Amino acid sequence: MGASTVMMGGLLAGTTESPGEYYVSNEGQLVKAYRGMGSIAAMEDKKAGNGAKDSKASNAGTARYFSEKSNVLVAQGVAGSVLDRGSVTKFIPYLVAGVQHSLQDIGVPSLSAMHAGVDDGTVRFEMRSASA
Repeated sequence: MGASTVMMGGLLAGTTESPGEYYVSNEGQLVKAYRGMGSIAAMEDKKAGNGAKDSKASNAGTARYFSEKSNVLVAQGVAGSVLDRGSVTKFIPYLVAGVQHSLQDIGVPSLSAMHAGVDDGTVRFEMRSASA
């Protein structure tokens, strides 16, 4: 619980502001194409150089997973589609409220107080198994 930042690629992928094209799925739902940085599709897309698909230049996906010079790419992310979630301006307040309620549940007023409590041992967490 000492993280200062988190990755939320899949969580925010369906928002209006996220990159990707909208389309209607076979089930009639509005979805957006999603491609995580570690997906094979992202690592094979070499648009970083001169914009050409066959550019020799690397991209962020291969650089992040140290695959720039490798002929074998191992998927460390997913590609697919996510349901439309609307604007991030309507979605983020729910995430903020969730964090605030969680902090209240453990008895700390802020993230910085939680970090300090973890460091000094006044905030502790119990590990639970997946079946608990």
